[in-house]
Amino acid sequence: MGENARVSRPVPPPVIPLPDGLSEDRAVMFRTRVERWWPDLLGGLTVAYGAERAPALGAELVALAASAFAARSDRLHVRDLERMLRPDWLQDPSMVGYAAYTERFAGDLRGVVEHLPYLDELGVRYLHLMPLLRPREGDNDGGYAVADYRSVRPDLGTMDDLEHLAGQLHASGMSLVLDLVLNHVAREHEWAVRARAGDPVHREYFHVFADRTLPDAYEETLPEVFPDFAPGNFTWDEDLQGWVWTTFNEFQWDVNWGNPRVLYEYASIILELANRGVDVLRLDAIAFLWKRLGTDCQGEPEVHALTQVLRAVTRIACPAVAFKAEAIVAPTKLLAYLGAGSYTGKVSDLAYHNSLMVQVWSMLASRDVRLAAHALGSLPPKPPTATWLTYLRCHDDIGWAIMDEDAAALGMGGHAHRSFLAHWYAGDFWGSPARGLVFQYNPETDDRRTSGTAASLVGLESATSTAEVDRAASALRLAHALVLGWGGIPVIWSGDELGQPNDPDWAKEPGHEDDNRWAHRPRLDWTRAEQRHDRGTVAGRVFGDLVGLVRARGRLPHLHGSVETQVGPVDDPGVLVTLREHPVGRFVGVHNVTPQWRPWPGWRVNELGVADSRDEITGEALPWGGDGNVWLPPYAVLWLTTP
Repeated sequence: MGENARVSRPVPPPVIPLPDGLSEDRAVMFRTRVERWWPDLLGGLTVAYGAERAPALGAELVALAASAFAARSDRLHVRDLERMLRPDWLQDPSMVGYAAYTERFAGDLRGVVEHLPYLDELGVRYLHLMPLLRPREGDNDGGYAVADYRSVRPDLGTMDDLEHLAGQLHASGMSLVLDLVLNHVAREHEWAVRARAGDPVHREYFHVFADRTLPDAYEETLPEVFPDFAPGNFTWDEDLQGWVWTTFNEFQWDVNWGNPRVLYEYASIILELANRGVDVLRLDAIAFLWKRLGTDCQGEPEVHALTQVLRAVTRIACPAVAFKAEAIVAPTKLLAYLGAGSYTGKVSDLAYHNSLMVQVWSMLASRDVRLAAHALGSLPPKPPTATWLTYLRCHDDIGWAIMDEDAAALGMGGHAHRSFLAHWYAGDFWGSPARGLVFQYNPETDDRRTSGTAASLVGLESATSTAEVDRAASALRLAHALVLGWGGIPVIWSGDELGQPNDPDWAKEPGHEDDNRWAHRPRLDWTRAEQRHDRGTVAGRVFGDLVGLVRARGRLPHLHGSVETQVGPVDDPGVLVTLREHPVGRFVGVHNVTPQWRPWPGWRVNELGVADSRDEITGEALPWGGDGNVWLPPYAVLWLTTP
């Protein structure tokens, strides 16, 4: 080696003085975690801010983590230890989720505590309460325009109420999930208020431009999230005397993650919420964090580097806390949020399987599984340490994310199929029983998105006969089975467990009249919930079907989230077969997505080794026909396993 050659030496972790009164075993634990997670912390900071700045920034974050670690309660330290010893806690088949707006589910945080037995009866182990940190007054994008990350909406309670709820959830075997909006804050947030008052430090927390030169250059490649009521991505602010970046709404200011002080602020917020007992943070709008001219400013490499930094800080202080990436992006870009390449196992623990949700609704409308089999079967495998979050509905609209390449592979037009789905679920396609609403129609692209509860989309709302109710309820059971049988964490949207239809009065509430997504965010009908044990009612039928699926899922180690779901060969265009290979045996899911009887070839049943299996959901034997095939009733589901 030449005398001028240099060997790059790793930067050692900083030695941070620990707070007085910390026991020796806790001090050893903290230093061990720093040693373990320092390379990830430093590596992410280097990508985002450069090698020269990274060590000093890392030392600040470790000091922040030390303070949070020392302030953490004994109960939460025990929770940290339990989850370090069982790092796959999110992947267990018993992990079933429920998502709701606090006020629409139970009135306030204390009300949620009172309704925990209801959630326990459903089998819920993961409760996602939609945005409850204090938003701006008036229009606030459903709570995603946060004015204060350190307080709760006054009508829902206090931070102490939130901490009390977390403790009660933990005692009931459940985890608390909250939203953390990372891309933007409300115009009324303290940072924005100070910026508008002329504080140069906080002005640098945002992207502000003196004229339209750079905004116009960015706009050339930026999409519009809400073209109907929030066109463009920049808003003039008189107080700032500049154009501020506003991806979502003019009152939601994008923060400048190129400023490391913003990173420090959010790390502090995460650790405070963790010490209140929050178990999972949904990283809202994470794809948009980093801005780069000439791109769509989504999913840039720095996004994953910053997530790695936040995760490393959290692992040091409170490893019981997990991250969920809210990245509704193309399937080919989604895996990066669970970790790909050098970020594998270092970023988010969970990501939404948007493609599965879209393909389930596509199969039900088209009564054909071939597009879904191709699209879902083409996805690359996720990291085994990460977990999908699967769902049939959520608080948001459905964007018909059918990729043109997938449609073309089946001889279809991507735009034509997206248009069909939007019209089918709006109920204006011949033969459709759906009663959805068109959301954000874009006349330039002819794209439409869809709002509606699962019951309204599947046809329960429009059913007028016993036969129609039975058909729609069976289709809903099938859809839920696909979500629960895919692996990962299935999350039920509040009201879907009771077959609750669209809220007919959604537009009457102030601030909701221009956003029909509130149609599928109804207040939980507790009178309807009282019928949940009567299978002669719609609520009882849907609730009973769902509980049966949840209980069957919890008995099957094959549905552990580390196992990859594969799509089996399509022998009949109306039947989707899924396969999961677990050390204890094979799982075979069989799904008839049509309202007709369909055959599943007997030779395929034997080839997969499940000819003698019983359905794990009902305990019934396979419905063999006299022709040597298994005949599947309309919307039938079978969960089969091999020894």
